[in-house]
Amino acid sequence: MSLGDVFRTSASALSANTVRINTTASNLANAESAASSIDETYRARHPVFAAVAKEALDINFDTLDAGPSETSGVQVLGVVESNAPLQQRYEPGHPLANEDGYVFYPNVNAVEELTNMISSSKAYQMNVEVLNSAKSMMQRILTLGQ
Repeated sequence: MSLGDVFRTSASALSANTVRINTTASNLANAESAASSIDETYRARHPVFAAVAKEALDINFDTLDAGPSETSGVQVLGVVESNAPLQQRYEPGHPLANEDGYVFYPNVNAVEELTNMISSSKAYQMNVEVLNSAKSMMQRILTLGQ
């Protein structure tokens, strides 16, 4: 793995963690948004990731050339809505209450979302550290010829 691959791998992880942080922030922002029906209620969203594995390096031993290779990293496949049941609260005086007096709230678990936020921010921070270390190594390599 070259240092360029390290940059690409960490960049994909930074991008994936940005999606995760933004999705979590959206969930927390809508955690207490009320609705009068199940169809209008916000549903928690979660990103789906996939690992992108590096293909084996094709080395031609006659010319000692390394063939093209894919870098490893993280790919965001999409964002899906949670299937957890919505919260239904009996609040007959609420302006959004239905004819039975119920108001529907999202299926957002604030504790779970805060845990996701901490986890993704730490992962983001660690990938920035990896990028800084790789940058420092490249700068040291450049000074070897002096």
